[in-house]
Amino acid sequence: MLNSSSNRRTMLRSMVGGSLLMPGIVSQLLAGESDPLVPKATHHAAKAKRVIFIYATGGVSHIDTFDPKSTAGGRDGSGKDRLMGNLFGAKPDPKCGTMVSDIFPHVRDVMDEVCLIRSMKASHFDHSEATLGMHTGSPTFARPSMGSWISYGLGTFNQNLPSFIVIAPHLPYGGTQVYASDFLPAFHQGTRVLPGNDPIANLNPPDATGRLQDLEFDLVDQFNRRHADQRPHDTALAARIKSFETAFQMQQAAPEAFGLDQEPEHIRRLYGLDRKVKGPGADFGWQCLVARRLAERGVRFIELIDTGSRPNWDSHGEMKEHADLAYNVDQPTAALITDLRQRGMLDDTIVLWATEFGRTPTKEGKNGRGHHRDCFSVWLAGGGFKGGHVHGVTDEIGKYTVENPVEVHDLHATILHQLGMDHEKLTFRHAGRDFRLTDVHGTIVTDLLA
Repeated sequence: MLNSSSNRRTMLRSMVGGSLLMPGIVSQLLAGESDPLVPKATHHAAKAKRVIFIYATGGVSHIDTFDPKSTAGGRDGSGKDRLMGNLFGAKPDPKCGTMVSDIFPHVRDVMDEVCLIRSMKASHFDHSEATLGMHTGSPTFARPSMGSWISYGLGTFNQNLPSFIVIAPHLPYGGTQVYASDFLPAFHQGTRVLPGNDPIANLNPPDATGRLQDLEFDLVDQFNRRHADQRPHDTALAARIKSFETAFQMQQAAPEAFGLDQEPEHIRRLYGLDRKVKGPGADFGWQCLVARRLAERGVRFIELIDTGSRPNWDSHGEMKEHADLAYNVDQPTAALITDLRQRGMLDDTIVLWATEFGRTPTKEGKNGRGHHRDCFSVWLAGGGFKGGHVHGVTDEIGKYTVENPVEVHDLHATILHQLGMDHEKLTFRHAGRDFRLTDVHGTIVTDLLA
């Protein structure tokens, strides 16, 4: 097995057939100091170094979670639709007073660390489009994900692990596009991990001595020399080679990073790993604890997909589904914030919790709610965001924003700002024009910042 940086570069050089055969990015890869994944200079002083993005699939009802409304039994302004208030009760956080539903008691206890936005507006009213909007800034066209843009703009701290890791037991609406790099170089694409004992399939070589793998590399060397000779200007080839090198390095780094048996029992209990949890989200404690371990080890962007299969948060028929879903994720989510704070990592880690849209204040069917794009809730913790703060106000039934609306592009621009990047300068030339995560939109929401 190769284990030194010089040996890895030797392997890479042989795999591309020599640095003189490939221009630009390959020469940079082989030189080492210009590796596109090494940490890069920021546009301005950064408050945060990394992001952990918790994504709740299906459209979480703001009325029943982070913007509880008591209105029930009446009619909306049209006089036709039946209103339905928060079904679960709510209390204020004793430290900062933020009202949170009773189905999130653990998260409510850490709201003094949370900057809550109640005035988000979704980019679309359908699941796939709104999910892509939240992840990529574009609900209608294939674009790089936020994680890919941040990897491209900042690089990563650990060359032995991917810069962007997605822990997803099931894919959300929008599928793999939520972590795709699209026109950005392929090594900025998210690497999907499955919760459990075998998070990355085929990670360990079948030959314990590594001899078989060495023989395979020799064969790959011959093929790649021939392939590179015929394509001296194919920069996409360099991206693939970098991905192969990362996969090789992960054979040593990943087993240790995912080894939760190294965690003390009190930390495992903190994340609820001792609880009996059933159905979608049962592995969420594992996801959150692994996210902290990956953040510690220098991964730049980590996304946790909360469910994706049914039942997910898409409660058209029965809002009581929200209670079980919240139970699965409430304690681990709060534990992640607490654990990061205790380790001194919360100050420079952004924890983002989001969903694609909210749900209607009126009933759908017997006891469900429909899709609602005009207002919903997301929140951020750490990373220089204002703890214990609530931004935006919705009307008395949770149908419209009445103060301080926030668009998805504004959210993205503000996150990039905290990471030290100017969202208007983070661009990539493609198809004859400069693209960016925020397209031609986006305003930094300074009221969210500490």
